[in-house]
Amino acid sequence: MPKKQKAEKSNKKRTGKKMKLRKFYILGFLIITTEFVFAQINFTTSVSKSKLGVNQRFRIEFSVNKQGADNFQAPSFSNFKVVGGPSSSVNQSWINGKASYSQSYIYILQPKKIGAFTIAPAKIEYDGKLIASNSVKINVVKAVEVPKDPNNPLYVAQQNIHLVAEVSNQKPFLGEGIYVVYKLYVSQNISVKNWRITEAPQYNGFWNQDINVKNINIKNGTYNGENYRYIILKKAVLIPQRAGKLKIEPMKMDFSVGVPTGRGDFFGNMITNNINYDTQSAVKYINVKALPKKGKPINFSGAVGEFQLNVTTDKNVLKANEAAQIKVEVTGRGNLKLFDIPKITTPKQLEIFTPEHKEKVNTSLIGLRGSISDIYTVVPQFKGKYKIPAVTFSYFDIKDKQYKTLKSNDIIVEVTEGKEIPSITDTIKNNKKRVVENNSFRFVTLNTEFETNKKDDFLYSTKFYWLLLLPFLAIPIGMFIGKKRAERAKDVFGNKIRKADRLAKKYLSEAKKQLGKKEAFYIALEKALHNFLKAKLLVETSDISIEKITELLQNKNVDKAIIDEFIEVLKDCDFARFTPTSNVMMENEFEKAKNVITKLDKHL
Repeated sequence: MPKKQKAEKSNKKRTGKKMKLRKFYILGFLIITTEFVFAQINFTTSVSKSKLGVNQRFRIEFSVNKQGADNFQAPSFSNFKVVGGPSSSVNQSWINGKASYSQSYIYILQPKKIGAFTIAPAKIEYDGKLIASNSVKINVVKAVEVPKDPNNPLYVAQQNIHLVAEVSNQKPFLGEGIYVVYKLYVSQNISVKNWRITEAPQYNGFWNQDINVKNINIKNGTYNGENYRYIILKKAVLIPQRAGKLKIEPMKMDFSVGVPTGRGDFFGNMITNNINYDTQSAVKYINVKALPKKGKPINFSGAVGEFQLNVTTDKNVLKANEAAQIKVEVTGRGNLKLFDIPKITTPKQLEIFTPEHKEKVNTSLIGLRGSISDIYTVVPQFKGKYKIPAVTFSYFDIKDKQYKTLKSNDIIVEVTEGKEIPSITDTIKNNKKRVVENNSFRFVTLNTEFETNKKDDFLYSTKFYWLLLLPFLAIPIGMFIGKKRAERAKDVFGNKIRKADRLAKKYLSEAKKQLGKKEAFYIALEKALHNFLKAKLLVETSDISIEKITELLQNKNVDKAIIDEFIEVLKDCDFARFTPTSNVMMENEFEKAKNVITKLDKHL
């Protein structure tokens, strides 16, 4: 082979190797570049519309292009209501040797008010770092009219779903009960599921109480002359607390609505388009009429309705220190929980305790019905007959639209045994006797004699020197007393014991005087225990139940053992009055009461 051909063949081989190396370098460069490009994470926020009406919705989507990104954190949608989502979707493909990946987090939002708002970035974690998306601006304008398109699911839902608030009386008197019922009307053409109340109605200016709707039953009815199905969602009784124009705020709800598309599937079943839809009831205005001033009684306390007054006693004849109960009760229909019932007055010889208040009131769509009462415990101190004057009660009758006043009968209480009431003559005699014993009046001498008053000089006398030295003696004595007081003040535990002991003696002093007199002793002991609680808990406890006393002490974190000990002494007082007892037993009860008061005072 000629040298020239060999040289050409060798050159071709070298050229082929160079071309292969060049292709390898290019391929390697492309691979490295592709990996670098795909290594960049891209996390974005996009919206379906940036300008919309306050009654419209939009879609917001957060997308990330890297697999392995997790711990997604949505921004705060404070100016928007989430009506759909979050939902997520993943899209992964390989086209012409190129891989692509995308994961999205999707929400459906509706603005709460008009204005320009910025939705902050979402955040996601990738490769140990927190990545933020971009923020977006949304411009919300006034409500826009929904297109009357029968094929638009939103329009169809708007025409076939109605949330209605029905008010029984829009012109009531002040204090007159009315009711409001919330009904959801749905046409036969669409289906509703997953409904929920997103915002409860507000009743500013009304006393209100919800009525429990036990069963949600579907009923047939009409709305605007068309046949609908409806359910009752909520009932409430309202009593206006001020005259004038009051506003009942709307109730708001959202649903999942199935709107028929007019097309059927392979088996002939209707295909529905499921959307999220929200609605609200209309605002209701109530014009409350003030009660007339003409004929308004002086003792009128705000009762409005139809009522009866009953004043009764469980005993008309009793002994001194024996308790009787007087019940003042108002029954009927009206604003029973919103007025004061009349108080009774008794002669000073009858000791009266703070009344126990009771309410038996039922709430229904016709308002409040039942009774409220005050039960007084009265204990006479002396023998005799006593009159408890009649009480009056005034109310505004809704039916007759005028004020009415009810009056009870006088109650006569006869005390057959006990001490006599001291007469005025006895009181005067006792006063005269004390005047003589106190030697307030002395014999006045009529004849006088003049005598010279001679006294020794005070200066340089013994008395003078003692008074001169007294300030110097008082200083060390004062320092000694102050030191002792300081030492005693530091003795916190000892001071608590001494204080509690004084308190127990204070309340039990009357009971100690009655030792040996069974009935008087136990009455005084029981009264001492009640007065102690009355002072320490700042409540009227003379006629409350043992259960109520237990509850009050538990709320003060008193040990259960001490509470049980206190209740046991109370029960012993009540039981021992009607059973045989001895002086030793009374002394034991006195010591038990003293100890339990001391323990309670430490805790309280």
